[in-house]
Amino acid sequence: MSDMLTLTLAEARDKLRAKEITAVELTDAYLNAMEQTRDLNCYITETPEKARAMAKASDERIAAGKAGAMEGLPIGMKDLFCTNGVQSTAGSHILEGFTPTYESTVSQNLWDAGAVMLGKTNLDEFAMGSSNLTSYYGGVKNPYTKAGSNQSLVPGGSSGGSAAAVAAHAAIAATGTDTGGSIRQPAAFAGLVGFKPTYGRCSRWGIVAFASSLDQAGPMTRTVRDSAIMLGAMAGFDAKDSTSLDVAVPDFEAALTGDIRGMKIGIPKEYRVENMPADIEALWKQGIEWMKDAGAEVVDVTLPHTKYALPTYYIVAPAEASSNLARYDGVRFGLRVEGKDLNEMYENTRAAGFGAEVRRRVLIGTYVLSAGYYDAYYLKAQKVRTKIAQDFKNAWGQCDLLLTPTTPSAAFAMDEKIDDPVAMYLNDVFTVPASLAGLPGISVPAGVDKDGLPLGLQLIGPAMGEEAVLRAAGVLETAAGFSAKPALMAA
Repeated sequence: MSDMLTLTLAEARDKLRAKEITAVELTDAYLNAMEQTRDLNCYITETPEKARAMAKASDERIAAGKAGAMEGLPIGMKDLFCTNGVQSTAGSHILEGFTPTYESTVSQNLWDAGAVMLGKTNLDEFAMGSSNLTSYYGGVKNPYTKAGSNQSLVPGGSSGGSAAAVAAHAAIAATGTDTGGSIRQPAAFAGLVGFKPTYGRCSRWGIVAFASSLDQAGPMTRTVRDSAIMLGAMAGFDAKDSTSLDVAVPDFEAALTGDIRGMKIGIPKEYRVENMPADIEALWKQGIEWMKDAGAEVVDVTLPHTKYALPTYYIVAPAEASSNLARYDGVRFGLRVEGKDLNEMYENTRAAGFGAEVRRRVLIGTYVLSAGYYDAYYLKAQKVRTKIAQDFKNAWGQCDLLLTPTTPSAAFAMDEKIDDPVAMYLNDVFTVPASLAGLPGISVPAGVDKDGLPLGLQLIGPAMGEEAVLRAAGVLETAAGFSAKPALMAA
């Protein structure tokens, strides 16, 4: 493997600015790595010519002393972000061949900061899934496998292509989106840092919508410092997004002081779920000790409505999805399957264009919004969501951050849960509450299970508390000293 591929984003940034390597050299190394890892199915669309042109322009800006925060760094762009002139599919047949004539705000921010686009990464269709198996373009394989086994495992979802690409060093970093855990869960499965910022910190404009009150973009990287750098480039107020927060973007990298003395870390008792694997329970206990050793005070807290978070999410998110996906009707863009009349054309287009999981969620969402059920399900779910958010607000009176596991298991086999939607939905049990409350949450790789598979610990902070989350995450990362690598990286 090229030595350049072992560089973290921060290390590569520093070497590029010192002119020890060029952006073109770094990009070529990653384009070669993409070819070597195609069996993982990380990318839907590769953009090598565009990447080389962007890298050449980066080298020119570096030479002129005009380097941006992400100058010359080759990244994967989740194929939920619309990219001008490049196919943007959301992992769905219904948008196959759709080429936007505009750029999402987050991707434009990254290009303005000098980032280089390697391609569009694979994802669960319309970001609906926890395995990256619902993509029309095929499932993504996790570069990690169990010790002594060649069985293919999922990378998590929906940002599984981004996770697999970064873990396999087929991108130095990648964007993800998180609706109920779709950055943090795949990051945990692939041994990465995945950061969902406060809802509204990153613009949603130009991101194909799943659930508008939950969707939030964030970075997927190999280190906490890399995450801080990338988030700084992604974030910012956007007048085109009515939910965008009009606040200054801090220097997130400067928050990594390594000092959490006096910080109070809350341990929510409700996250001790039934049948939690011993490896995850032990890692959580170890994480608590690492926090104490670093000078933090650990306190027990309660979030009493946590047990209602998952059912609440799977009412609210499908309801919003059924509304957002109504626009895909064969009339304006994407797939069109003709019929004898307009109604049949709608039916044919949506039946052919949407996969099973998307159809399931649209049906659930339409049902809970229908007359006679709106009050019983959707309205009640919104009230419970408010109570879940209030639980977190109450907790902030006792602590600064929360420490929990990220997932209830390590990565599972590709054929293990595909026929059991409920089992698949339970993967989000630890990540959904923070999403419902719009809070920042980060997954840090902290250990491995008995089979050598990565496990993550999650830190959750109050709204706009990214700096505190990053500071504690950096301490957790240092204490854990995570060094596991996929078998293919040792080749």
